[in-house]
Amino acid sequence: MSKNTITQASRLSSVKDSFSSVSRLKETKVLTFCGMMGALAIVLGYVATIKFGPYIRIGFSGLPNQVVDYLFGPWIGAIFGGTMDIIKWFVSGDGDFFPGFTITAMLGAIIYGLFIYNKPLKLWRIIAAQVSVKIVCNIILNTLWLNLLYSKAILAILPGRIVSNAVMLPIDVIIMYLLLQVVSKTIKPYFNSYK
Repeated sequence: MSKNTITQASRLSSVKDSFSSVSRLKETKVLTFCGMMGALAIVLGYVATIKFGPYIRIGFSGLPNQVVDYLFGPWIGAIFGGTMDIIKWFVSGDGDFFPGFTITAMLGAIIYGLFIYNKPLKLWRIIAAQVSVKIVCNIILNTLWLNLLYSKAILAILPGRIVSNAVMLPIDVIIMYLLLQVVSKTIKPYFNSYK
């Protein structure tokens, strides 16, 4: 077998693996853990979020989502991310509901899951995932959604959003890398024991 064929087979296996992880939603321990991560995300949204006006928010309520993406893959992560976006909106009552933000939350989970699910935890993967989510989801899509929702000029809100994401990038990379190192040693073995 050529090296190219092996690489293609490995990629196909990885994609199949990410889709098959959805069946884990039937497991009580997975649902329970996702519920606990959801509760933690809501608490972090209240105590660990700083708002700079209506368009810029810096916080750590996404960390539980990243743990779910790492443990259970992009598709369970997308379901979790979309569900949590809606639940957090109901709980906070903050602003208008807009499904674009839910789509962004789901897409972010898919991006994180594709970079980190069932892959060795490497710093470059965390950096690539964070940069991808910050550019595609935070800077492009969320700015577009804010423009559609509030009719604010993109060029007026874009610089602040770019700066806040640039400032948070190294912080988010370090926190996510350290957090997932701990999760890989303490929590992940418990969920891999079903195999």
